[in-house]
Amino acid sequence: MSCSQQRPSRSSRKIPAYLYTCQSGHKGSTMSLLRLLNRALFKLSFAVAMTIVTIMVMALSLSAITRFISGTGYDWLIELPPVLVCWLVFPLLGPLFKQGSHIQVDFLSSVLSRKQLYFLKIFINGVALLAAMIFFKAGLEATQLYFRLGQLMELEIDLPIWWMYLSFPVGFAIMGSFALELLIDAVTDRSPQELESE
Repeated sequence: MSCSQQRPSRSSRKIPAYLYTCQSGHKGSTMSLLRLLNRALFKLSFAVAMTIVTIMVMALSLSAITRFISGTGYDWLIELPPVLVCWLVFPLLGPLFKQGSHIQVDFLSSVLSRKQLYFLKIFINGVALLAAMIFFKAGLEATQLYFRLGQLMELEIDLPIWWMYLSFPVGFAIMGSFALELLIDAVTDRSPQELESE
């Protein structure tokens, strides 16, 4: 029997019939690739975040040490941490969203039925995906604008302004990838705990 002829088994009745597709064909390989990509992005985002935090702490420490020893400091050591904040925050949006580490108030799960929670998850992840796409487009347009203008930041280090704005499309592209995975998992009613046990 081909994938298109298969019917949902009793164990898969929780998946709506109109959303049912073959689990072992093209969809399975696509989802495996998406999860593999997101795992890599998850590790890379946290590695970059830890590196940036280390650089920020070292820069401020060196600034304090040089001022204490010589009485003068380097402005770029103080200016560097704020410049790096955007690259610390935006790439972490997706991993934190998937991990559930963002600020949230979870009280609806105790009053809503399983069916209502099912559609609520789809709505939340759908909105997150839509927002990621909108902000990705806006961030990309802003990056292209400042790239064409060629403006530099007024710092001791000559950094182009577009370099900061580039963190917007990069971060929301990562966010969109995680939101897409969570949306598909919400539609198929699979929790992150179930996926981690696979």
